[in-house]
Amino acid sequence: MTLQNLRKLVGPGKLKEETPSEREFDGLIRSAAARLCDAHNTALAPESRFDLAYNAAHSLALAAVRKKGFRSDNRYPVFQCLPHTLGAGPEIWRVLDKSHQRRNLAEYQGVVDIEPALLDALIDAADWLQRTLDAMR
Repeated sequence: MTLQNLRKLVGPGKLKEETPSEREFDGLIRSAAARLCDAHNTALAPESRFDLAYNAAHSLALAAVRKKGFRSDNRYPVFQCLPHTLGAGPEIWRVLDKSHQRRNLAEYQGVVDIEPALLDALIDAADWLQRTLDAMR
């Protein structure tokens, strides 16, 4: 989890260095916590829960990148950085990669196919991100 690994990812469409902001970090954490809480609500439609969990995971991954002094204007690079920002293993980033692909299909092509196992894995991954970031605070 070194800054050197993150600096290798600096470039167009990837990361840029930017001074960390505690206010932004705290806001991202608060936003993610609210979404993740709602994602656990099984009374909601699976599509809604998926959207909430995905956006919570994104906010948490972005918070981790911002804490290290970087920013990404694109969604996917913050997930790619998780091994360097939070020490996430493949069991986390593979779920987030698949979820990102599903999110894009739903968002840009109207294809909504959320398997219960993927939804559960996404919520578990977001929970892990939240616990890991809370331990860093």
